[in-house]
Amino acid sequence: MEQKVKREQKTKTPQQALQSLMRMCARSERSSGDALRLMKRWGLADEDARKVLVRLQAERFIDDARFAEAFVRDKLNLSGWGAYKIKMTLRTKGVSKEIIEEVVAPMFAETDMKERLEEIMQRKMRTLKYSSVYDAKTKLIRFAASRGYDMEDAIECASRILNNYENY
Repeated sequence: MEQKVKREQKTKTPQQALQSLMRMCARSERSSGDALRLMKRWGLADEDARKVLVRLQAERFIDDARFAEAFVRDKLNLSGWGAYKIKMTLRTKGVSKEIIEEVVAPMFAETDMKERLEEIMQRKMRTLKYSSVYDAKTKLIRFAASRGYDMEDAIECASRILNNYENY
């Protein structure tokens, strides 16, 4: 039986961390929380990590507002996530509450969330296996909640979809 070898953790100097993060940020948006987590994993001291982060922000490699805009746009349009899930994920990525409110509110105002919810629930309904209307409604509501949509909107939308299915 093969024994798993524990990988040795790479440690980096502050300069190496800065260079690595510059390359990463040039390829895709990163949040300050993501950068701090990476630097911690690389074994950087907290003080050195803060200095590297300040430099990355000063040179505009990392901008939490820009990251939040790209993240919200991506999750709304491509993944079909709801407001709650997007906000909570941004919080876990280290984006401040102020930035989240500043960025997220206008993007949700532009998007009709109820219409988007109905669209993804219609798609889900086509593949859903259920034994009763109650079972289907429960599954649809649970699906919407897992995507981060408001519970009241999910219940209303599931009822509307199931009423349309019953009429066929």
